[in-house]
Amino acid sequence: MGPFNYPVNLTLGPLVSAIAAGNTVVIKPSELTPHLSGLMARVVREVFTEDEVAVVEGGAEVAQRLQALPFDHVFFTGSPAVGKQVMAAAAQNLTSVTLELGGKSPAIVDASANLRLAASNILWAKFTNAGQTCIAPDHVFVHESVKDDWLACCREVLKKAYGESLAQQQASPHLTHMVNERHTARVKALLEDAQFRGARVLLGGGVSEQACFVQPTLLDQLPAGSRVLEEEIFGPLLPVITFRSLDEVIDKINAGPKPLALYIYSQTPAHVDKVLMHTASGGACVNHALLQFLHGNLPFGGVNHSGMGNAHGHYGFKAFSHERAVVRTQVSLAATLLRAGKVPTVVRKCLKPLLKFL
Repeated sequence: MGPFNYPVNLTLGPLVSAIAAGNTVVIKPSELTPHLSGLMARVVREVFTEDEVAVVEGGAEVAQRLQALPFDHVFFTGSPAVGKQVMAAAAQNLTSVTLELGGKSPAIVDASANLRLAASNILWAKFTNAGQTCIAPDHVFVHESVKDDWLACCREVLKKAYGESLAQQQASPHLTHMVNERHTARVKALLEDAQFRGARVLLGGGVSEQACFVQPTLLDQLPAGSRVLEEEIFGPLLPVITFRSLDEVIDKINAGPKPLALYIYSQTPAHVDKVLMHTASGGACVNHALLQFLHGNLPFGGVNHSGMGNAHGHYGFKAFSHERAVVRTQVSLAATLLRAGKVPTVVRKCLKPLLKFL
């Protein structure tokens, strides 16, 4: 079952793994991207017969009916909330699952970081596809000593990438809009809640529900309890959180569910090692972002709330496979070895009673 944010990649990618492992497959593309879903259906039907790969289009009711069927394996990409429903439905048939979910993936910029690199990487990873990326940085922790300089780099990066004014950004061919009005309204509500509680908009803040547009936005001074700090954003809002001690950041990360991704920008190896050793996440990048997904030889997957199971390359093949143990034995040879004392003493004692039957 594929998602709306990268419908081709995240639907046909698992299909390749499933076919490579010798399976027949039923695909359920997202109903939120009907044009791409229809195109994928047409391509699949030209390549495969329906008893090899079948495409089922439709909304939530179709997905629910599919989930009730006794498949051998279910591969779902989407939100943790829907992932729980998929897992509960699969449990009725004891069907195994691979869940590629999401969560609040943090980025960390310490005092030794290359600030220009950290700004360009984090903003690229966050605002690509309007933040509708499961491994996008959800929020960023920035050391207080470099925060102002890092924000200055962010302003330069945004201006160069998308333009400076709201009108320029709305017209930018490089800035994606939200998938629909409902998700635009959801992200707008997160922004308004943060502002109501006293958060400061550093950059951006513009929203057009009719145009499904949310301006790339950086937020500061977010009070505890802000929804944008507690819910997965999945949109172009980036909370900036100031820190003094790396221990403080690690404690905050570990206080929440394990994220799908973690990014740290630092030129201090001890800081990098400390973060990686004392946190858990589905994947991680040091001085970059998103590359853990693009690397075909690495397993991609989450931990607990952010997912379970791995995909990509050999790991995707294994996700759609069952490793069956098969033993072939020559009884006469086993008896001969036992009688000749050619097996270890412990094994011989255990198997000695079998000699009466051989």
